[in-house]
Amino acid sequence: MAAIVAVRYLLVSGGFALATRARHPGLYSGQRAQMLREIGWSLASAAIYGVPAGIVAWGWQAHGWTRVYADAAAWPLWWWPLSILVYLAAHDCWFYWTHRWMHRPRVFARVHAVHHASRPPTAWAAMSFSPLEALSGAVVIPALVFLVPIHVAALGVVLTVMTVMGVTNHMGWEMFPRSLVHGSAGRWLITASHHQRHHRDYRCNYGLYFRFWDRLCGTDAGLGRFAHDDGDPARPAGDGRGLARADRR
Repeated sequence: MAAIVAVRYLLVSGGFALATRARHPGLYSGQRAQMLREIGWSLASAAIYGVPAGIVAWGWQAHGWTRVYADAAAWPLWWWPLSILVYLAAHDCWFYWTHRWMHRPRVFARVHAVHHASRPPTAWAAMSFSPLEALSGAVVIPALVFLVPIHVAALGVVLTVMTVMGVTNHMGWEMFPRSLVHGSAGRWLITASHHQRHHRDYRCNYGLYFRFWDRLCGTDAGLGRFAHDDGDPARPAGDGRGLARADRR
């Protein structure tokens, strides 16, 4: 399972890194050493993610311990898409509160600093975590499969969304159309423009998929822009100013 997670990371992050090279040539110029560190930390995280994933796969196939089901008729058809939303909402809630906790100054240095060492992050940074942060992220979906029924294909959708959004939110440019990002859907969905603001300012925009918790708790600072955008006055993401503010708090 660790190998599967690692290969999935390399394929998806590598694919979006190539897309970045085609869409914004030179965007990652001068970041080779950083990207190699991101890949190294991400492969270490893949090994950690693989342990609970392997336990779940073994428990499901050998003992039927989980609530993952393969017979589509076992639950009403309407539960199939709803279960995906339930899993994403639960994961988003866990991510928001653990992520916000990781930005407490003492915790940040021990747990979350590895991720923010990518300044600015690249498509390779999605799993660039310290072991403790990787462990906090690795247990969520495996825990849910013991509690909430989900079809095996729907679980595949959840894992795909988790992987794709984790990569695209860090790759340094917005792949979704402006009509979505700045429209009514963008008020609630997180894309790279929203997460870029977090990597720039540190103390805001903690969510993963949805802006619900940020908006409810007053930590939503709105959308950021990218240094490569024409007329963008914003400094590049992760220039260290936000970290300095976080250290003072």
